[in-house]
Amino acid sequence: SMLGFLLTWVIVFVFIIGIIVSSLSFGKDKKETIRPNSILEIALNAPIEERSGNNPFENFDLGSMKSNQAIGLDKILKSIKEAAIDPNIEGVFVNLSDIQAAPATIEAIRNGLIDFKKSKKFVISYADNYSQRAYYIASVADKIYLNREGSIDLKGLSLQIMFYKGLLAKLDIEPQVIRHGKFKSAVEPYILDKMSEANKEQLMTYIGSTWQHIVEGISTQRNIDSEIIEKAANELTLQDPEKCLELKFVDGLIYKDELISDLKKKTKIAEDKDLNLVSLATYGKVAKSKAEAVRTKDKIAVVYATGEIVDVEGTDKTTGGESFSKEIRAARMNDNIKAVVLRVNSPGGSALASEIIWREVALTKAKKPVIVSMGDYAASGGYYISCAATAIVAEPTTLTGSIGVFGFIPSIKNMLNNKLGITVDVVKTNAHSDYMNIYRPLDTYEYATVQKSIERIYSTFIKRVSDGRKMDIAKVDSIGQGRIWSGIDGKKLGLVDEIGGLQTAIDLAAKKAHLSKYRVTYQPVQKDFFQQIMDNSKNVETSILERELGNSYMFVDYIRS
Repeated sequence: SMLGFLLTWVIVFVFIIGIIVSSLSFGKDKKETIRPNSILEIALNAPIEERSGNNPFENFDLGSMKSNQAIGLDKILKSIKEAAIDPNIEGVFVNLSDIQAAPATIEAIRNGLIDFKKSKKFVISYADNYSQRAYYIASVADKIYLNREGSIDLKGLSLQIMFYKGLLAKLDIEPQVIRHGKFKSAVEPYILDKMSEANKEQLMTYIGSTWQHIVEGISTQRNIDSEIIEKAANELTLQDPEKCLELKFVDGLIYKDELISDLKKKTKIAEDKDLNLVSLATYGKVAKSKAEAVRTKDKIAVVYATGEIVDVEGTDKTTGGESFSKEIRAARMNDNIKAVVLRVNSPGGSALASEIIWREVALTKAKKPVIVSMGDYAASGGYYISCAATAIVAEPTTLTGSIGVFGFIPSIKNMLNNKLGITVDVVKTNAHSDYMNIYRPLDTYEYATVQKSIERIYSTFIKRVSDGRKMDIAKVDSIGQGRIWSGIDGKKLGLVDEIGGLQTAIDLAAKKAHLSKYRVTYQPVQKDFFQQIMDNSKNVETSILERELGNSYMFVDYIRS
């Protein structure tokens, strides 16, 4: 009976997979096209990641029967670039109220739209309400429209940090922190109840640089004096739609139906006909870039280093030391690959894994150009793996630097004893056989041992930066100490060579490799649909929490971690 039961479920599973494959394959032979007089609609209402996934059922909600699949920055930028030369696309409709993305990702999309405008096609933006992030993108539009009762949430930048010192004290958990770098603030939430002065200084410098860049960007595109923008932000003036129009932050206060009528006129569509709006998801499937038609053996490999750098096998969300090194090594050994672009979007992680990757980058640089393209952040280990490159390109708002090291070993001895009445005893053959366990605090000798290791790693780290960036070690140390910088400040300090996005890095790689014709390939190769189904370990509980808590889920995940 059990065997029959299992065989039945195997057959049912194969049958369901067959249906899914058929549905995905259906219509493949049918050539889809974009109708004339179409408009590319940019409505970024899902999280934006570095690369689009291959699994159409990722984050699928059985309740609503809809997929909340994240959209890839690569597909967004490719679609905007293709739309500029597509004769069937008349313009772009930016339909944004908010956007779930960090500053550097927003910058890349905004720059993509600025490049699109060179085609002389229109860019129109509309929203019922603009968040600050959405408005920064919308500010490049030829015309910005707002709902008659809407607002623009322009108010400046802030950063909030949650502190757990009190929580750990209530739980009787002793946070044991060892670090080098007064600005290495990742451990502060566990040992303080507010920001240190050093951390406040570096965060204020970072958001100050980012805000100044945003203000200058809006000022340039909208021809509004910077002082007016600052005054509007300080006084929350743009909560009033009439003020938005009066101060020229928008070009009109209209309803959505009025906008649709206007867009129909622009694209010569009859009033009783539907507007030809094409979503990014649809356009990404249909559009074929002319760049793909280039037939040459010469290639530039874009290798993605995304998420935390870990000692274990990497995933789409993390960068594994050994597995990622294989990708760099494969690019180095492939004679058809003439240059490598390392796309880094990582907050750091394991020092050992970072060293392993650094070694492969250094070896590859000796053989062919390696250009780093920094995304939202390339900090700590993210900068470690970048510093050996031929050149580093960052967005103005990229969070980079954080050249420092820390260790965190919590002791739960008091929690077990005082809260739960649990005690732990041990037998051991040597004085420190139970070194580095959470059931007791470190003794003086062990603490000194960890500190010595931290100092050694830090010395190695600044030596790697010194060699790669051709700087004195003393200078690296002075701008290091765990301090973070924006891409703009990083360029001033010599941590970054050029300001720009991924395409800037690819162009620079082609120049360094003396290539006029080339193809771009992407690594690691993304897993196919079935591999992702088999490898998917995301449980139902996590999916429900993410959906219900939205952006607040990050705090739950942080506490759990």
